[in-house]
Amino acid sequence: MKLGISSYSLLKVIKTGKLTILDVVQWVADNGGEHLELVPYGFTVVDQPELADQIREKAQSVGIELSAYSLPANFIQPNEEAFEAEVERLKKHVDIVNRMGIKIMRHDVTAFTLPPEQMTIHYFEEHFNEMVRGSQLLADYAAQFGITTTIENHGFNVQSSDRVQRVINKVNRPNFKSTVDVGNFLCADESPLVGVKKNIPYAATVHFKDFYIRPYYENPGGGEWFRTVNGNYLRGAIVGHGDINIREIVKLVKSSGYNGYLTIEFEGMEDCQVGTKIGMDNIKRFWDEVNI
Repeated sequence: MKLGISSYSLLKVIKTGKLTILDVVQWVADNGGEHLELVPYGFTVVDQPELADQIREKAQSVGIELSAYSLPANFIQPNEEAFEAEVERLKKHVDIVNRMGIKIMRHDVTAFTLPPEQMTIHYFEEHFNEMVRGSQLLADYAAQFGITTTIENHGFNVQSSDRVQRVINKVNRPNFKSTVDVGNFLCADESPLVGVKKNIPYAATVHFKDFYIRPYYENPGGGEWFRTVNGNYLRGAIVGHGDINIREIVKLVKSSGYNGYLTIEFEGMEDCQVGTKIGMDNIKRFWDEVNI
C-alpha cells in the first residue's frame, strides 16, 4: 500500500497562487505522502511539456511517485467528427502521461455536468456504445506505453457500481480498469460499502474521500452542499470525519488483497492543507488497525 493525495485536494491553494504544482509535490513529501495523483486543474501540462518534466524531476528528487493522472472526457458527441476529435485530444494526454512516467490515467466517458434527464439509465443505454468505443480506442493507444486507463465512478451517469462494471466488461481490455472512489457512489445514492465491495476487484487505484450526508427532505442550509441524482444533500468532509463508514471501507479494501495506491481526495470546507493532512493520517491509522 502506498498512501498519497490527489492534487485536487489542494486546488484552493493552487488557484490562489499560494502553492504551485511543484510546491504540491514538495508538500506531499514533507507531510508523509508517498505518491501524488495529478489532476490538471489550476495548472496544465499537456501543452507545457517543460512543466511536465519539472514535475517528474521534482517528484524524483523528493522521493515520491507520480501515481496517476485524471482528467475530464466526454465520448457522447454530436457527430463522428467531434467524437474523433475528443479521442485525439485524450491521446495527447496519454503522450504527456507517458512522458512523465505515470502508468495510470483516469478519464471520464460523459460530461460531468448533466441535466437530470441525462443522469438516467435510459441515457446510459442510449449512449453505451459510444462510451465503450471511446474507452477501447484510448486503452489500445495507451497499451503501447504500458499505461492502464481507468473509468471512475464519477460524473452522475456512470457512477453506480453496476454501470462501471458494465463498461469495463464490455470494453474488455486488460489495461482498462477502475479508479474506485469510495465516496462517489453516494452521488448516485448507492451505499459506499456496497459499491466498494462490488468494484474493488476492478481497481487500479483507490480514492478515499468523505461526505456529510443529509436526506432530500432536510435542507441543511448554507455551505458547499450539492445534490445527488435523487436530490439528497452531500458536502465534502475530512476523510474520517464525515458520515461514510471509512473504517469498514478500509477493512474491505485491505481484506480484498488490494495493495496499490490509496489517494486522499479532500473536498471539504476546511483549510485544504489541514484537511488533507488529517485525512492522510486517518487512513494510515485505519489501515494499520486492520488485521487480516
